[in-house]
Amino acid sequence: MRSRFIPLLMTLLVFAVMYLFAYSQFSSFGSMRVIGNLLRDNAYLGIAAIGMTFVIISGGIDLSVGSVIAFTGVFCALMIGRNGWDPVLTFVVMLTIGTLFGATMGYIIHHFKIPAFIVTLSGLFLARGMAYVMSTDSIRIDNPFYEQISDLVYIFPDRGRFTFAAAVFLLTLIMGIFLAHFTRFGRNVYALGGNADAALLLGVPVGRTTITVYALNSFLAVLAGIVLSLSKQSGDSTIAVGLELDVIAAVVIGGTLLTGGVGYVIGTFIAVMTLGTIQTYLTLDGSLTPWWIKIVIGVLLFAFVGLQKLLSSRQGLLGVKQRGAANQPSPAQST
Repeated sequence: MRSRFIPLLMTLLVFAVMYLFAYSQFSSFGSMRVIGNLLRDNAYLGIAAIGMTFVIISGGIDLSVGSVIAFTGVFCALMIGRNGWDPVLTFVVMLTIGTLFGATMGYIIHHFKIPAFIVTLSGLFLARGMAYVMSTDSIRIDNPFYEQISDLVYIFPDRGRFTFAAAVFLLTLIMGIFLAHFTRFGRNVYALGGNADAALLLGVPVGRTTITVYALNSFLAVLAGIVLSLSKQSGDSTIAVGLELDVIAAVVIGGTLLTGGVGYVIGTFIAVMTLGTIQTYLTLDGSLTPWWIKIVIGVLLFAFVGLQKLLSSRQGLLGVKQRGAANQPSPAQST
């Protein structure tokens, strides 16, 4: 088995263990109602995490996603709730703004050789500050379109609900898998994260790929913000504070290497569902504070980062041994 598949398999194992344990305590985990709720409640996190997967595979990082989500909610609330804009037009405008915002960060990162951490940290403050300037209060969105979306559900026989948010989440997952594994763009992202200099020598458009990765990530962050605003039917500048850390954690727990070059969109999905399962279990249990989810995330992060380090060390040692064996003279040469 290739070692790069081991983190993904570990992610799947952790999810299976967590879900089976939760099911053993609460049989409702076997119902479509809980599964539907998991997809609905974690849709915005999952959509943002899929975008972050591409960023981290490329060897980058983006700290602005939580602020972009908050800005999206406030923008939609102001334009739709107060100014009477058409919701679809508002979504298109916001998605365009988000894409341009991400592309600008990608351009600065590539052309000015500024670390992604600094550039996206600036983006974090910029987007959050703009959200606060627009409104420091939660703004209710009263619009028939929002009501129609809320009522757009498929009811399973056991009264489980497959919502619009869940559908967008799964469609984003399918799109992410297709982009990562069946397009030239996806191959370029993996090549960029594996070795940027080698990718450049191989003809990979490093600059264009970097810009596209950050544009895609911000596009999906805006989409996550739209889904969240549809769910809450409001916009709030204080929402999603620190969410970028949860997003990064989900990507790493999903088996994506922080050093880039290796990762799986499906792994990110499994990790998001794992965290959602833990959160739902804590809610149903009632005896444990919801903040235990942070402790679990910390433990899982330590475990997966340690696993990544172990696998990287083994691969490096194997490479040294193989090169050493290749450089050893044959018996005929030594005589």
